[in-house]
This record gives sequence, structure tokens and C-alpha cells, in this order.
Amino acid sequence: MKKGVVIFLHIAYWLVFFHLLLLFFGMLAPNMPEFNEANGQNVALYKWYRMMVGFTIVPGIICFYSFYTLLFEHFLHQRKIAKFIIYALLITCISSCIGLFILAVLHNHLILTSWEISEISIMGAVVAVGAFLNGMAGLVMKGFISWYGDIRIKEELNQQNLIMQSELVKAQMNPHFLFNTINNIDVLIHKNPDQASEYLNKLSDILRFLLYETKTEKVALKDELVCLEKYIALQKIRTTNPNFVNFEVNGNPSGVSIAPMILLPFVENAFKHSENKKIENAIQIRITIQAEKISFDCINQYTNAPTTSHPTYSGLGNELIRKRLELIYPNAHELLVSKKEATYHIQLVIPHA
Repeated sequence: MKKGVVIFLHIAYWLVFFHLLLLFFGMLAPNMPEFNEANGQNVALYKWYRMMVGFTIVPGIICFYSFYTLLFEHFLHQRKIAKFIIYALLITCISSCIGLFILAVLHNHLILTSWEISEISIMGAVVAVGAFLNGMAGLVMKGFISWYGDIRIKEELNQQNLIMQSELVKAQMNPHFLFNTINNIDVLIHKNPDQASEYLNKLSDILRFLLYETKTEKVALKDELVCLEKYIALQKIRTTNPNFVNFEVNGNPSGVSIAPMILLPFVENAFKHSENKKIENAIQIRITIQAEKISFDCINQYTNAPTTSHPTYSGLGNELIRKRLELIYPNAHELLVSKKEATYHIQLVIPHA
């Protein structure tokens, strides 16, 4: 929320508060002895505000801004309810004592010398209630400002997420993959037209999925898996080794949804770095669907290690993939990228809807 709006809310609150004091004075003023004397209204108003300074204004301001800043930020916002209650009562009592002290000073210590302990206690309790109500008003205002700020942040994150998803859709499919697949299909047209048509349909389905199905925040996991299967089938055109890729899905994907284009960058990266097509189980992909989460493991072997210690994901870079996961699954996902001997191992755990 803009600083000017926050300042306006504070000014508006205190204007309403002081107008309520004037309204209360208007109801009680005719009963004051000074009210009907010469210049009595001004005298009565002066005495009224002098009393209100200690009775409600100073304690109210102390509680309002203590609750607004200290208690909300350090305790309530962090859900430390027990500490919040303790400190709220402590601040309220301190505010009440300060208010009674101000009342005593402004009334020449008559409160301390002529009032009974029980009367002072009752007055202190009344001051404490008023101060506490102002403190709660400060909490409500701070909560509203914080809630509005969270909405703005979420809107900005959603906007960034949409932009990143759009860029992913545009850049996701490696041009070399498209070029090689089209060439392979072109060769198959003369050798096996039926198989060439089947592969062409797979490629068309993948492109359709990337262009149209990934525009939503969530996609059905089974559709994402179908896209992966077709992608793997197209990649396997380039090898005669039937065991080059091991793709395994454990669990039922029906009714499960995830964010689109989460898994494909890792699979594409595995093919990119697995140059030797004769190795058995050179790429091992395992997806496990559990009650509340999805575990994704992708292990690929490579012959010549890349110059970097971590793989790049489809040319988009580690940082972009990590940022996208943080935006979509903040504090709710686990991503481990490890390199050991001649293998890369990607481990990803995400919640599902």
C-alpha cells in the first residue's frame, strides 16, 4: 500500500477518535458545574481535554502504535499467540499507569492524595480498557494494510509467473530436437509411411499441448505424462537401442493436477547430455504419485562431462527453473541436483492438487 494512503488512514482514524471525544463531551457538558457560568463552555472544554489527555489520548496512542508495530510484526504476524497476549497485557498496564500519572500531574496530584486505592484501581482499569481498544484498532489497521500488501505481492508474483510461463512455452522445445525429429520423420516417410504418420501426430500433439494446454495455472498430471511419453518416443527414433530410456510411473495420476511444464525441462536436459545411444538405461525417469506429493527422479549418464558443475535446463538456466519453482511452490518443493561420476541426478518433490 502506498505511503500516502497509510498516512491518510492514520489521520482519518485519529480524526474520528477526537470527534467521538467531542461528541461524548457534548452529551456530558451540560452536567458540568462550569458549563452555565460566564465563558463556562470554554472552561469546561479545557478541563475535559485535560482529563482526556491522561484518561484516553496518551494511553490510546501508546497502545495503538505499540500494537501496530511491535506486537503485530514480532508476535501476531508470526503466530506467537501466547507471547502476543502477554506483551499486549503488559503494554496495556504500562499505558494505564502512564495515563494515571498524567492525570495526577494535571490535577495537582489530587488523585493520589484524595482518592481511595479502590477508586484508583477502577480508574486504572477503565483507562486500560480504552487503551486496549485503541491497541486492537491498531492491530486491525495494520492487519488490513498487511493483507492488502500481500494481495499486491501475490498479483505481482502471478504476473511474473505468467510471463515466465509464456517464455517457457516459447523457448521450451529445443530447436535441435525439432530439427532432428522432422528430419527423422522425413526419412521414415519413404521407409515406413504409417510409422512416420504416427510420429508426426505425436509431434503435433506435443506442440499443441505446449501452445494451448499450458496457459492455465494447473494441468492434469495424466496429460503432462502423455506429453512426456510422446516426447520420449520421438527422442528414441534416433536410436536402435530399445533400453536406452527407462520411463516409470508409480501411482494413479487420475484427478491429480500440477503446474504445467515442470517436468519436461529436466527430461529434455537428460537427452541433451546423453550422447551415447548404445548405453543400457542411459536415462532413467521415475515418477511416484503419493497422497499429497509427486516425486520425480531423473538420472542420465553422460560420456563427456560438461564444463559446468551443474546441467543447464533446456537452455533456460538453473536460475530460471529454480525461480519458477519458487514462484509456483513457495516453501513447498524440494529440488536437488547432484553430479556423481558419470551421472546427473535430478530429484524433485512437489505438492499436487
